Amino acid sequence: MTKFQAEIDVMPKKEILDPQGKAVTGSMKNLGLAEIQNIRIGKHITLEIEAENAEIAHAKVDEACKNLLANLIMESYSFKIAQV
Repeated sequence: MTKFQAEIDVMPKKEILDPQGKAVTGSMKNLGLAEIQNIRIGKHITLEIEAENAEIAHAKVDEACKNLLANLIMESYSFKIAQV
């Protein structure tokens, strides 16, 4: 078995309102940083997985994202896997 590390980013879908991102965008104006706009806030998840190969690790991480880590109705996800 080989150990892999996954770096997962979960973000609200573009068509979904992001109240937290909207609040932070508004605060940028108060800080004199009005040129910073359209902030979207999501989650960054790291995990380690043991698998026979990278393809199996990729499939397992994808399954975890679909079934638990991301709400596919409101969020999208992407990830990278590297051997450690």
